[in-house]
Amino acid sequence: MTQKDLLYMEDAVSHEANLINIFNYYLEIVEDSNLKSFIKNQIKKHDNLKTKVLKTMEDISNE
Repeated sequence: MTQKDLLYMEDAVSHEANLINIFNYYLEIVEDSNLKSFIKNQIKKHDNLKTKVLKTMEDISNE
């Protein structure tokens, strides 16, 4: 894996973390229960994606 690939993966992790922060912000201010449920699902989805990318980076570094 090239340095450029690793930088791309680091950016992906940062983008996922930013999305999670944004969703958490809106989770606090919305009142509609359906919208809250949607936001919670998005938080889970993006947290899982962030975890997968970090795990992949860890696996690559251990090779």
